Amino acid sequence: MSRYAATMMACLLAGTTLASAASDPPAAAKPVIAMEAPLQGDFWTYEVRDEISGKVSAVRRNIVTEVTPAEISVRVTTDGKEAEGLNIYDRSWNLKNAGEWKYQPGDGSGIHAPLKIGDSWSFSADDVNSSKGFIWKRSGHSKVVGQETITTKAGTFETYKIETTLLRRPTNDPSRKHEISAMTWYAPAIDHWAKRTYVARGNGHLLTNNVIELVEYGRKQ
Repeated sequence: MSRYAATMMACLLAGTTLASAASDPPAAAKPVIAMEAPLQGDFWTYEVRDEISGKVSAVRRNIVTEVTPAEISVRVTTDGKEAEGLNIYDRSWNLKNAGEWKYQPGDGSGIHAPLKIGDSWSFSADDVNSSKGFIWKRSGHSKVVGQETITTKAGTFETYKIETTLLRRPTNDPSRKHEISAMTWYAPAIDHWAKRTYVARGNGHLLTNNVIELVEYGRKQ
């Protein structure tokens, strides 16, 4: 076979391979694991991307350790770090306790079920760290702004999109303030959020800009 013929044959084979690949059906979406009510052993793993540096800054693993009629206890670990923590939530996923911090009555990051587009709610709380003598006042507002189908590494989810803004000020220096805006894509089928964006500013200066996405979740077998 001449060099010209061999080249033509290689091109034809390459074209055939590309055509075949292009005609292959798309991969089937991962089935959603139904987790509407929390149970011991449920877990959600999130990848945190720092939009300021453009890098993944953490992989956080959350596993339910206990469920009572009033609270959900969740063990939290971060890949590469030995320390682990315990977060306590109410049954609407408002954070109540996290390490040295207590949020009284809750931090306002949870939901108001049943969710419906256009629903909104306000919240206020004290963020208290007794060991260090810190008390911050927080107030905020959340609104369900839409419904979206989103896909992460963990699968494809039907979600409610919730917009939240809040303000925090320390009681010992009201001139300081933290302004936080978050967007949460909450998936009722797994009773958790599939994606969240979080932007924090201190006295007008950007401190944090994270995108947090679900990469794995499941239920104890």
